[in-house]
Amino acid sequence: MTPDTDAPLHGVAHWPVNIGTAAQLSGISSKMLRHYEAQGLLGAVARTDSNYRQYSQADVHTLRFIRRARDMGFSLDAVSELVGLWHNRRRSSASVKRIAQKHHDDLAQRIAALQAMQRSLDALLCHCPGNDRPDCPILDDLGKV
Repeated sequence: MTPDTDAPLHGVAHWPVNIGTAAQLSGISSKMLRHYEAQGLLGAVARTDSNYRQYSQADVHTLRFIRRARDMGFSLDAVSELVGLWHNRRRSSASVKRIAQKHHDDLAQRIAALQAMQRSLDALLCHCPGNDRPDCPILDDLGKV
């Protein structure tokens, strides 16, 4: 689905919508919505004469895209690049794949580090009797310099 879709979002009778409705429809808090707008992820959002934000269907669709990318753990910088590519019909999929591959590789490194920590903790847990005595191999290991 592209950001300029005309498909109606469920439960909305009229567009544009206020920030509370946009937040609800996108699954992003109003505070984060303002933050993403300040980061330039949405571009210029229309405002009323009273300076209230007015979000279009395309804005809400972009917010959903951002939420999904953030749910997958992409950094704000990567999300910004992805949003730009998503809006650019002349993009190459190689650019998108490069960003996704880097994130994948970063996740693999973090997972490996977490698994190493878990194995170390498993070994320490096996050596700790967990009784009423004060000696504790876990604390001894953590206290090593």
